[in-house]
Amino acid sequence: MTQQSVATSNKLDAAVLKVAGVVVLGAIMSILDVTVVSVALPTFQSEFGATYARVAWTMTGYTLALATVIPLSGWAADRFGTKRLYMVALALFTIGSGLCATADSIGELIAWRVVQGLGGGMLMPLGMTIMTRAAGPHRIGRLMAVLGIPMLLGPIGGPILGGWLIDTASWHWIFLINLPIGVIALIYAQLALPKDNPEPSESFDFLGMLMLSPGLALFLYGVSSLPEAGTVRDNKVWLPMLVGAVLVVSFVFYSFRPRHPLLDLRLFRNRNLTIATVTLFVFIIAFMGAGLLFPSYFLQVRGESTLTAGLLMAPQGLGAMLTMPIAGMLADKVPVGRTVPFALVLIAAGFFTFTQVDPHTSYWLLCGSLFVMGLGMGGTMMPIMTSALKTLHAAEVARGSTLVNILQQIGGSVGAAVMSVILTSKLNGSEVIPGVTDPSGKPVTQAGLAIAAQQRPELLQQFPVPPSLIERGLDFAASSFATTFWVGFALVLLTFIPAAFLPRRREPSHLLDGGTGEEQRPTPVPIH
Repeated sequence: MTQQSVATSNKLDAAVLKVAGVVVLGAIMSILDVTVVSVALPTFQSEFGATYARVAWTMTGYTLALATVIPLSGWAADRFGTKRLYMVALALFTIGSGLCATADSIGELIAWRVVQGLGGGMLMPLGMTIMTRAAGPHRIGRLMAVLGIPMLLGPIGGPILGGWLIDTASWHWIFLINLPIGVIALIYAQLALPKDNPEPSESFDFLGMLMLSPGLALFLYGVSSLPEAGTVRDNKVWLPMLVGAVLVVSFVFYSFRPRHPLLDLRLFRNRNLTIATVTLFVFIIAFMGAGLLFPSYFLQVRGESTLTAGLLMAPQGLGAMLTMPIAGMLADKVPVGRTVPFALVLIAAGFFTFTQVDPHTSYWLLCGSLFVMGLGMGGTMMPIMTSALKTLHAAEVARGSTLVNILQQIGGSVGAAVMSVILTSKLNGSEVIPGVTDPSGKPVTQAGLAIAAQQRPELLQQFPVPPSLIERGLDFAASSFATTFWVGFALVLLTFIPAAFLPRRREPSHLLDGGTGEEQRPTPVPIH
């Protein structure tokens, strides 16, 4: 193929952009939903009278559902067709959104969030499959650059939209808004996506799924029950943790037996894939877990409205939007071992500010730190994933992409559960106010009353206490957030260890496009 014909074929025609529009719409809806919910967690706490560790399950359950269906989507797409399955995923996500809005308890909301996650988890990998087929492997890099910026509007717009909807209407609308978007996306998909011919493929590892998914859910449920139980010896804590751990360990041993396992752990023989996956896993536990707490600090300690908290989170998305396209171009020319450590330095520098928070920390400092973290994040995840998958043989790419992406979702689930448990445990250590109980008869702590009073000042008339007590409560709450951020910061620093072993020189890619000799780019799926 001549240079001129390659350049011509690299251009994205109208037909490809029409298909890209469907995928972008589904991606924005799915990604928007995660960031919208992140600013709503304190609202769920007050609405349902639940602890932070309990309401964090609206995120943990969602990401666990994503992890369950990512490996299922490739098999199902071959069996039922990508267009049909993509429309089913859109419908499931939209129906799940409507059901979330009807929830009367935190348990119901978590259950419907799982339904939402089952749909949302298929949207991204199926979308990438549809895009690769429409554009061809040689144009996927250019396509990812086009898709990257609209998809980053989710993290920027989500907290702002969520805050505005909660302030002007109610929390129900953060889910109801998906209904009209979902209907439009379904109609658009029906009209724009080309018909495909499903071809039954390899068998699906249902036994592996029955071990891994319940195992992770049970283990994380035990961990998140710790603050409420107060001790590891409680049956509600150790029993699910033990059963979950046994299932996960059993899965690891079992996964080497089937020809097509749910997760092909044999791929860890590839050094690059192993190092990249470990780096991503540790990073995501820190960043995604602690990242959920940033808006909560603005809401609970600073007493901001949900809209203001959303606006204060916007610099992080803006930073990522600036560096992600640049990092995508550099990933083809410069080994990630030379770029990712610099991106991690930016993340660590921004993160450190949050370990020092108090009730009066400058917003200029916090927003500047979020922007710096965003710059670092844009140069971290996609380059690492691309580097990992480039050294795999073409036949291994689908399994490698599944492995990397499912471990991302597991990392996000673990991070959300662990960070919420640490924060809840610290807040539970606040001093009890003598003789003051809530409507259910439970004693009220200084930090608990101070946080509640930030959102509902009228409570101070119901519980007349001196201003100094509220100030002490806010100091304690801010200190609890800072301690939790220290854990996240330590994990970010830990990420530098595997990152030091990322490839520092260019390595030949094994991904060749159908004998043409052209490099075929892997299509990693961005984390939700």
